[in-house]
Amino acid sequence: MATGAELPGIVQAIGLAAGALTTLAFLPQVVKTWRTRSTADISLWMFLAFLTGVGLWLAYGLLIGDAPLIAANGATFLLAGVILYFKLRHG
Repeated sequence: MATGAELPGIVQAIGLAAGALTTLAFLPQVVKTWRTRSTADISLWMFLAFLTGVGLWLAYGLLIGDAPLIAANGATFLLAGVILYFKLRHG
């Protein structure tokens, strides 16, 4: 059986695909929140915990130099940050 060390290109491609999909999942919510300015159904405490976790994943990715972790969590942090901004401003 092949290990991650033997297939670095495939492993990184899987990481980038996973990061892209989980990050892009936030885009419809950002667009909806931007258009409606409504965040009534979004839990502030869940979002704060989520953003803290994403920030820690981003820090971890930066510390180990992992491009998929850095790209996915950096983008997710920005998108989720937009939603949090609207939650705090319009919530």
